[in-house]
Amino acid sequence: MRAKGIKNLLIDFGGVLIDLERQRCIDNFKKLGLENIDDYLNIYHQKGIFLEQEKGLITPPEFRNGIRDLLGRVVSDEKIDAVWNSFLGEIPRYKLDLLLKLRERYVVYLLSNTNKIHWDWACKHTFRYRTFRVDDYFEKKYLSFEMKMAKPDRDIFEAVIEDAGILPEETFFIDDSQANCLTAQSLGISTYTPAEGEDWSHLFK
Repeated sequence: MRAKGIKNLLIDFGGVLIDLERQRCIDNFKKLGLENIDDYLNIYHQKGIFLEQEKGLITPPEFRNGIRDLLGRVVSDEKIDAVWNSFLGEIPRYKLDLLLKLRERYVVYLLSNTNKIHWDWACKHTFRYRTFRVDDYFEKKYLSFEMKMAKPDRDIFEAVIEDAGILPEETFFIDDSQANCLTAQSLGISTYTPAEGEDWSHLFK
């Protein structure tokens, strides 16, 4: 890694670990009848009820009811979840191997804007590898819907720093959003913004 004296890693989930399939999700919501879904789903930041669930301000049942209200018709919970989870792709296995190796050298934390529906699906389908589960890859997980705050707001970074007891100058943050990285930099955290689909393991060679 280029930055020296780094002891802690903050790693984003969507777009950094897991591949995102935004267009697939957009298409599926439109097939469901939500024609203006583009207004709600930005690749880096959500709006409306999507942002509310990302910040943990509404529960999954309230989110599903909100989708039904937008559609103006009854759709099953299972169908809504399937369409919403189609946003998520896979975590390449080499990234899971990399996380395990990084834990030997650094204290590794996850910092993600996500929601309970996505997170539950990801834990079940994407982190299970060999004998490992999600808790094996991170010292601690900081999830927006649990913290009731989201990136790029400064308060979520300050909360992580305080809770983890880490020093910004000893911390390296990997996130695919420039806005998120700029906030982290303002607090003295070194950052890297990978390109879509990038193998960022070169940072540690």
